[in-house]
Amino acid sequence: MWPIFAAAFVIHVGYKLMQSWAYTKGAYTVVYPVVRGTGPLFTVIGAYFLFGEHFTAVQWAGVATLLAGIYGLAAYNLRHVTSERDTLNTALILAAITGLFVAAYTTWDAYGIRATANPFTFLAWFFFIDGVFFPFVAYARYRSLKDKPAIAPLMQRGLIGAFVAFASFGSIMLATRLDNVGEAAILRETSTVFAALIGWLALKETVGPRRIALMALIAAGAVIVELGG
Repeated sequence: MWPIFAAAFVIHVGYKLMQSWAYTKGAYTVVYPVVRGTGPLFTVIGAYFLFGEHFTAVQWAGVATLLAGIYGLAAYNLRHVTSERDTLNTALILAAITGLFVAAYTTWDAYGIRATANPFTFLAWFFFIDGVFFPFVAYARYRSLKDKPAIAPLMQRGLIGAFVAFASFGSIMLATRLDNVGEAAILRETSTVFAALIGWLALKETVGPRRIALMALIAAGAVIVELGG
């Protein structure tokens, strides 16, 4: 399993670096939908080559519906965003690259968890290895800040994030062991709907009727993929 864990480590480090870099260049509501829209498309393609999975015509229609909703949401947010306009092109490129990393880790993690006799053994080692690198990144970034925030709130967010990561990443990995990787990846992209809700509730971003319609399109695409299988 060590070669599998080594490759997973490299892929996840690349993903997190690109994701965080994209967030420094563009608005959350623009970057996140592009990442989530690029990821499932390439995951479905990767699952075809790695696991021999085939989507029906109805399922591909569902994929198209979901992607239309996700990219429509990104385009709508792009038109209305007012901050960081000068770095938006860079943010969109980084978001697309991050989406490729999402597809890479989704298919590779599915391969790894299926190769392990006990999936929870894989999850335990994965999260241990995956957590080795970024404390050093966080420490280096903290030292470079001129106005250093208080350590305690940062550590509290990190601890909460650890449990969130275990629940979210662990759940999708188990899903890819139990079911088709492509379908699991598509269903996960309903997270874009929850991201918009978080943007509305936590970041005080506006959610109008057009965005609600696009979010409904995303949910509809996921349902079509599941029913069409």
